[in-house]
Amino acid sequence: MKIILHIETATQICSAALSRGGKVIAEKHSDEKNAHSRVLTVFIDELLKENHLAPQDLDAIAVSKGPGSYTGLRIGVSTAKGLCYALGKPLIAVGTLQAMAWGMTRSVGKVAQNTLFCPMIDARRMEVYAALFDPSNRQVRDIRAEVIDENSFGEFLKEHVVFFAGDGAAKCKPLLSENPNARFMDNFLPSANYLAEIASGKFNRKEFEDVAYFEPFYLKDFIAGIPKVKGLK
Repeated sequence: MKIILHIETATQICSAALSRGGKVIAEKHSDEKNAHSRVLTVFIDELLKENHLAPQDLDAIAVSKGPGSYTGLRIGVSTAKGLCYALGKPLIAVGTLQAMAWGMTRSVGKVAQNTLFCPMIDARRMEVYAALFDPSNRQVRDIRAEVIDENSFGEFLKEHVVFFAGDGAAKCKPLLSENPNARFMDNFLPSANYLAEIASGKFNRKEFEDVAYFEPFYLKDFIAGIPKVKGLK
């Protein structure tokens, strides 16, 4: 069965996982700020060694493609592309919000068919990256960078129970939680685990990226500034 390495670095969480036949067999993660460049390759090396695998045993590399932190995405994608170049393996890109929504559905369990899932990634201040997915992980609203207020998602909350999760949802909770159809999944974090099933389907359909030209999905242009602390944002 195919073995895929999965990389998630789009947010403050840095994680890597191995799957065999679409099922996760091992995973490592860190929520330490600004640690992606230091721990990612260590995680990959440890995962391979602990599972008695050599890099050449991998069938593909899957990476969370964004949106998210500019620096975090660059670290994950450059690592994935480097491995693909060196090993001659295909590159699979998985939308960060789609992977989060997949994880949300598995965490919640059985729900009504009109339920929606809204993963959110903090984009600073009251802005988030967000999209909406149904229980089958089909995207029903496009990905947007948007400023949240008390009227956000009102057209969906009228007719659907909507689950919100991610570091962007935490800061939006005070504005939306009074709506009876809004549900918040506290402490839900992105994970490389959530890429596995989606990446397996893409592998079977041979939906691979051009390693030479693939770039992360930033959604917004990067604006250089002088950060207070060296880090992801």
